[in-house]
Amino acid sequence: MSSIPPSLTSDAASYLRSDLAGWTVDTVQDTLGDRAMRAFGREQIVPARQSARAAGDDRVALLSRLFLLGDTLTRSQVDAALPSLTTEGAVNSGLLAAAGHGAHDEVRATCDLRPTSATTADGDLHWWVAHDQGEIVTGRAVNDDHVLGVGGASSTLASVTMRTPVARTLDLGTGCGIQALHASLHSDQVVATDISRRALAFARFNEALNRPEGARWDIREGSMLEPVAGEQFDLVVSNPPFVISPPGTPQFEYRDGGLEWDGVVGALTTGVGRHLNPGGVAQFLGNWLIRDNWTERWEEWLAASDVPLDAWVIQRDVLDPAEYAETWLRDAGVTRERDEARFTAAYEAYLTGFDAAGVEGVGFGAVLLRRPMQGAPTLRRLEEHEGAMQSPLGPHLIEVLAAHDWLAGASDAEVLDAAYTVGSDVTKETYGRPLQYEPEHILIRQGGGLGRSIKADTALAGLVGTCDGELTASQIAHALAALMDVPAADMLSGLVPAIRDLVQDGFLVRSTEGN
Repeated sequence: MSSIPPSLTSDAASYLRSDLAGWTVDTVQDTLGDRAMRAFGREQIVPARQSARAAGDDRVALLSRLFLLGDTLTRSQVDAALPSLTTEGAVNSGLLAAAGHGAHDEVRATCDLRPTSATTADGDLHWWVAHDQGEIVTGRAVNDDHVLGVGGASSTLASVTMRTPVARTLDLGTGCGIQALHASLHSDQVVATDISRRALAFARFNEALNRPEGARWDIREGSMLEPVAGEQFDLVVSNPPFVISPPGTPQFEYRDGGLEWDGVVGALTTGVGRHLNPGGVAQFLGNWLIRDNWTERWEEWLAASDVPLDAWVIQRDVLDPAEYAETWLRDAGVTRERDEARFTAAYEAYLTGFDAAGVEGVGFGAVLLRRPMQGAPTLRRLEEHEGAMQSPLGPHLIEVLAAHDWLAGASDAEVLDAAYTVGSDVTKETYGRPLQYEPEHILIRQGGGLGRSIKADTALAGLVGTCDGELTASQIAHALAALMDVPAADMLSGLVPAIRDLVQDGFLVRSTEGN
C-alpha cells in the first residue's frame, strides 16, 4: 500500500529550502564520487550508500542517505541535516517516518527527494523534486499508483520544449510537476492536470518547495483534456502515459495508456488542436504502433484532428514487440529473477496482444503540433532521426519554425535575393584520395540541432563557403556560374531547392543586413 504523499505549509517549505541549500547534483557527485554515481546510474545502490556512510556527518552525505538512497538515520543525524525544519517538522509534513522520539531512534524517508538540474538557453536550473521511491530503494516492484521522478523521457521533453514567453501553458499529465516547473519560468499562467490524485499531491509539494519565480500553478484533477474543456493555451506540454499495454500486462497510472488507438497519443493528436490559440504549440512524447509504414498512422491521426495542424514528428527509436515487452517489464520491476511465473505470463500477454493487432514494431519519438495563425497548415514533417540531438533542442526548433514560416511565403526570387550566414555550428568535411585534386565527397555537417549532414557538390559547397552575410545568394550563384562556366539560369535553378533545405534546417541563417 502506498504511503500518503508529503505536503508543506508555507513555513515548512521555507525551512526545508534553507536546509537543502547546497545539496545539488554537483555536490552529491563530489561527495559520493564517480564510481558510486556510475553504479547508481546502473541502478546499483550499494557503492553509493557505502560512500555516503563513509562521509560521516557531512550534510550532503546525510541528506543523500536519507532522501536519495533510502537509508535510515538517527533522529540526531536528521536534526543535524535538517536544522531548520527538524525531524519533527519533517515527520509532521509526511516527509519522514520516525520509530520514536529518542535521539538514537531510526528515521527514514517516506518518498524520494533529490536535487535535479537542467541546462537551458537561459542557463542552468536547480530544483529539488519529490516523488515515490523506486525499486532500487524498496527492492520490490512499484505500486500501480507510483509517481515517477525526473526520468529520461521527462528530461527529453524538457529539452525539446520551445521556451518562448507565453500567456498560458498547459502541462497535461503533470506527474511530479517537472514540466510545470520549467513552464512557470516563461508563462504568465500554468495549468497542471493529472488523473492521479497522488501525482497532484507530489506536484503541489514540489511547487511549494521550489517556489517558482514565475507563474503560480492552477492544479486540476482529470483525464486527458477534460479538465480544460473550452479553454485555449499558447503552449501544451505533455509526457503522457504513452506505453502501449495489451490486456494481461502490468498497468500503471503514470505510464500505461492501453492498446486501442495507441493509448493516449492518438487522442491527444486529434483533440489538442481545439485547445490551442492560433499560433499555439503542443509538444509531447509518445509511442505508436507500426504495422507497415509508421507515417501512415500519423497521417491518419492528423487527418482526423479537430483542427488542421502543422506537424513535425521525429521518430527517435523503433523496438520490435519482444524488445518493447522486455523494456517495460523491466521498468515495472517485473523480472524473471523476482517472479518467473508473473514475468512469463506478462511477456506472453504483450506478444499475444501485438500479434493479434498485426504490430511489427513500436515507434518512440517527439511530437510538435501547431495551430496555424491563419489559413491552411504549411508544415508536415514526419522523419526518423536516431542520432544525437542538441540539448536543449528547443532554441533550435524555434529557429527552424521561424525559417519554415519565412520560406513558406517566399518566392524563389526572394530566396535568391536574400543574404545568408553559415550557422556557427556548421563545418565542411572533404574526403578523397591523397593524390586526387578534387575531393570525392564533400559533407556539410551540423554540430548542433539534430546533427544533420548533407552531401554537397562543388557548386553548393562553394555557395555555403561564401555565405558571410554580405552577398546575396543570387550574386554568389552568378559568380559560381561564371567560374564553373555553366549557364547562370541553370546554376540558379539548381541551387534554389538546396538553399531552401539549408535554411530550413539551420545550416544557413538569413542575414538581416542583407535584406
